[in-house]
Amino acid sequence: MITVVGIGADGWPSLGEEARAAVLAADLLVGGQRQLDLVPETASGERRPWPKQITTLVDELPALAGDGREVAVLASGDPLLHGVGATILRRLGGEGVRIIPAVSSFALACARLRWPADGVELVSATSRIPEVVVPALQPGRRLMVLGFGARTAAEVARVARERGFEASRLVVLEELGGAAERIVESTAGGWEDRDAAPLQLVALEVRGDGPLLGRSPGLPDDAYEHDGQITKRDVRAVTLAALVPVAGQLLWDIGAGSGSVAIEWLRAAPGARAVAIERDVARAQRIAANALALGVPSLEVVHGSAPEALDDLAGRPDAIFVGGGVSSYGLLMRCMGALAPGGRLVANVVTVEGETLLARAHEEHGGRLTRLAIAHAEPLGRFTGWRPAMPITQWELRVP
Repeated sequence: MITVVGIGADGWPSLGEEARAAVLAADLLVGGQRQLDLVPETASGERRPWPKQITTLVDELPALAGDGREVAVLASGDPLLHGVGATILRRLGGEGVRIIPAVSSFALACARLRWPADGVELVSATSRIPEVVVPALQPGRRLMVLGFGARTAAEVARVARERGFEASRLVVLEELGGAAERIVESTAGGWEDRDAAPLQLVALEVRGDGPLLGRSPGLPDDAYEHDGQITKRDVRAVTLAALVPVAGQLLWDIGAGSGSVAIEWLRAAPGARAVAIERDVARAQRIAANALALGVPSLEVVHGSAPEALDDLAGRPDAIFVGGGVSSYGLLMRCMGALAPGGRLVANVVTVEGETLLARAHEEHGGRLTRLAIAHAEPLGRFTGWRPAMPITQWELRVP
């Protein structure tokens, strides 16, 4: 049995009987040095701090728990709330793993600020990339940011300031539940570059005149850096609706241009995954910059040409978008063969040659063929007229 025990900053006194019994009975105690130091000497098991690469020791836990040895893993607060307990379950499964949670820092912070938890979004910045808060930067929104050390508050404040939300209320909650607990209130503009205690949670109540960028598809085109190679806003919204972003599912964005489709796939479904394939080096670099600026740094950017670049991609995608121009029928067939069961393939073209390929695919494999014709009102002398954009032909296919 591997028992994962959550422990708060107040240490041993906060543990219930079940948690104390598990720690005292353990032949091996694993945890961060801070958690191990909170356990009294009456717990006689061997103590092993996490190595730099935590997953290496996680993978050894089943062997360490062999021959009837009891292993207790100490975690901060609730082990399943962006904690090591979640890592253990993902890598080892639930068989033979017991979880005994403590009160999470998120719950403590909501209690201190008197914020109802169902109106607060929890964002994990433990990857040390504070831009992950960007999708939640909407006026009136309340966020709790799980940090990565003493620089968390300063980096979150920077991200908010850079996007026009310097007026946001910013509260830094240090050492919650412990003897050194401290709560400091400021604003994103007023915090500047100060450090705080390494064990901190950052609360943000968003205020200011920053751009209003929703999570639903169809961000303004000027939200992206691009050289004209971008799926335009109206077409992008229709395209994402056909792709159906789902948490945990994988998208391949082929001929990604500015990365707008992959980026909005990730923004629409937290926990989704995406790979953007682009053959132009400058555009590939621009995609990575756009992904960071819009709060989805997890986007994987692959420099290469399809279909060759697809051979080295891991996993079967749940959705594929071909937006860089369909140049061959073979590419469509390669994409169809790569899809996971229930997957979606969407291809957009503007040329007559591309439309011919989509018509053939529709005739042979079915699906849905759509013509998108969009016009925008623009000045015409002293009056206003409609200026049509190039029509888009879209083929959508769902595999059984």
